[in-house]
Amino acid sequence: MGRIRPDAVLVQAVIAGALSFAHLHDLAAAAGQDGWKAWAYPISVDLLLVAAWRRLRGGGPSQLAWCWFLIALVASLGANVATAGFLDLQHPPAWLRFGIAGWPALAFLGGTLLAHTRSAAEAADSAPPADVTPAPAPVPDPVAAAEPADNSPELDVADIPAAEPPAEQHRPAPPPAPVPAALVAHARKVADEHRARTGDPIDTDTLRARLGVPPQLADSIAAQLT
Repeated sequence: MGRIRPDAVLVQAVIAGALSFAHLHDLAAAAGQDGWKAWAYPISVDLLLVAAWRRLRGGGPSQLAWCWFLIALVASLGANVATAGFLDLQHPPAWLRFGIAGWPALAFLGGTLLAHTRSAAEAADSAPPADVTPAPAPVPDPVAAAEPADNSPELDVADIPAAEPPAEQHRPAPPPAPVPAALVAHARKVADEHRARTGDPIDTDTLRARLGVPPQLADSIAAQLT
């Protein structure tokens, strides 16, 4: 049997919970709720706080869960602060009596909404799957199945005369595009610079990239540079 080691976080949580429980009880008792009713108030506040927190942890972000979590947190924190001497618990104010008396209805509403309102994750899990209809199996053709096999002799590929290839049509090359003299002079300057830098004559693709001209015009310029 393993040894039970105390957890500092758990001990701290128990102490804080006990103090908050006692403060809520004292505040409810000061507001006129005696007997078992004074003990029921801290249980109601803490349970609503835990239910809202579990909804936030398990169902993703939710405005409803955040709303009731903040309401329960304010009620718990307010009770702890109120019992620190900020209020005269011997003569509690009317708004405190009003809040304590109306808390059961508010807590019942919050608990009911948290329990019966589905989160986005639950709604996605309960959504019906998409209806996927399988493709129908192919039905064999009874007419084709009933036809007898074709017993005609097979033709030899060598017996089929080869089709004569069509005569090639020699189209005349299009005439070169006219090139302005200024563009030829600029292209010659670019070609000389390329030869001086690399030692090789400039090719048509490089010339076209440097000048930014269409391919046909680049061919015409390259023909005039040679």
